[in-house]
Amino acid sequence: MSVHFQPAVLKLAKDSFIFVEGKPNADKFYIVKEGKVRIIRENEDLQGNIMNPGDIFGTISVMAGHGYIMSAVAVTDVSLIVIERKQYGDLVRKTNSIAMKNIRQFSVRLRELNDHLSLRLSKTASADDSSVLFQIGEYYEKSRKINHAVYAYQQYVNHCPDAENAEDVMKKIEELKARVTLDRPSYSANAMLQTYPKDCLLFTEGEKGDTLYIIQSGSVKITKIVNNQEIVLAVLKKSDIFGEMAMLDDKPRAATAEIYEDCALLAVNKDNFSKLIHEQPDMVVKLTSMMAERIWLLYRQLDNTFIEEPMGRLFDALIIQLEKNRVDLTSKDSYMCSFGYKELMGMAGLAVERADGLYNKLIETKKITIVEEKLQVKNISEAVREAEYYRNKQKKENAIMDSKKNK
Repeated sequence: MSVHFQPAVLKLAKDSFIFVEGKPNADKFYIVKEGKVRIIRENEDLQGNIMNPGDIFGTISVMAGHGYIMSAVAVTDVSLIVIERKQYGDLVRKTNSIAMKNIRQFSVRLRELNDHLSLRLSKTASADDSSVLFQIGEYYEKSRKINHAVYAYQQYVNHCPDAENAEDVMKKIEELKARVTLDRPSYSANAMLQTYPKDCLLFTEGEKGDTLYIIQSGSVKITKIVNNQEIVLAVLKKSDIFGEMAMLDDKPRAATAEIYEDCALLAVNKDNFSKLIHEQPDMVVKLTSMMAERIWLLYRQLDNTFIEEPMGRLFDALIIQLEKNRVDLTSKDSYMCSFGYKELMGMAGLAVERADGLYNKLIETKKITIVEEKLQVKNISEAVREAEYYRNKQKKENAIMDSKKNK
């Protein structure tokens, strides 16, 4: 192990807070050496989540490089090994198994949070099988995204060849092919460098996959179809990693990846991945950080679903993206977003039918303007205050409701 890796040991008395949800600039995570620690999260029932000796906690917040997304309190007197973010690389170089354990735990948590988000938005659990591909094809066909529809229908037939409607779907594919306007590139399983044009579907939710992707240039939009509308989970850019969940746990893709801008991608399959993580520990650190970032983002998106007022959801969703891009939230400068109003609606999980009315209200606040179909925040700190107003208002309303229930 590198001489730089010298973790400290922290001893705390029972009932001491180790860190508090919302505390900015998370820079340390912990391994329980002795005692027990309870994890608490405001909008999630984690009251019974107990960390025992050997368990690691706080990693998501630290590796994502944002504030703590939950609180940790000592259930007993505790002794904790303290790991700083800058020491994680040395830890990986010493014992790759800890990093792989984190990656696999993150993969499981990502899928759980994806399902939880689907449940919050649609009130029904998300599908975890290939039959969802047909529903996605129907959605895209009705939305007149014929290229997407043909791809989704084709994947449905490939994955469910014995389905009762498979023959009808094949006929539909042949009919729709005449209206396809974009040729999707095809690559062999071992082709690592791949390029795709804008508006191309890379893969769809429910599709089986064994490849993760690293963006070399361009951007990719990650979405889910919920309640017959498209929810935008993220817009990923250069150096971002995605697609690892299906590769790691051998389950269908949890979301859809659409090429948002012309892309060059590095495709890594299972064989290449095993070699990569042993030869390039820095890649393991990068992957851990990217997965932690997406878990943090999903937690924030889940928090967004608890805001009942649509305008509050929009402003909060906007601030989530600023946080993701590490924009100084105290700045009074303007900020040009990489997405437009429709994408913001999707990020907030709001129905398309409400788009026009909310658009006018959003512009009337004079905090947002539209430049070449992209959102521009006129004053970052004012937009942050607007989001905080709605979050605090929701907390007060929740407190009143809880008070009435307890009477």
